[in-house]
Amino acid sequence: MSAHRPFGLPAAVSAAVLLLAVAGCSSTGAAASVEVPSPPVEEAAFCQALAKELPDTVAGLERSDPEPGSELTAGWGDGAIVLRCGVPRPEKMSDPKAQGVSVNGVRWMLESTDGGPRLTTVYRKTYVEVGLDKRYAHDIGPLADLAAPVARTVPCGLDPECG
Repeated sequence: MSAHRPFGLPAAVSAAVLLLAVAGCSSTGAAASVEVPSPPVEEAAFCQALAKELPDTVAGLERSDPEPGSELTAGWGDGAIVLRCGVPRPEKMSDPKAQGVSVNGVRWMLESTDGGPRLTTVYRKTYVEVGLDKRYAHDIGPLADLAAPVARTVPCGLDPECG
């Protein structure tokens, strides 16, 4: 009976099973992978202080740090929210049309990416970047949980702009 099946069917079924297996492997429990920044020593000290102040939950998502482990990176919700501290100044900051938001006294530059919004602090002694997945395309709520730790540990680099 199997001789009557079209030749493409077994391959299509195999591809679907493989796709489901890969999707299953990348879901809950799989740590996100991010590039760890390499800031100057002074900036790294601010990032280490920030690492000690970061919350266990952001936007209701549990902490799940990305790989490789570092004091310069943190994550929540298996990659839904990823913070990197000590990143280089984004090129987009030179654009006078760049969009920005202020959340609880911390100012952020907003960039849209294919994966979701990316926000980077401005006017601070080191840059803190927060990448959000697509579910946050129109919701910067997670920044409310991160603004206070950033304000406490990463000093303003351009007074009075931080307030």
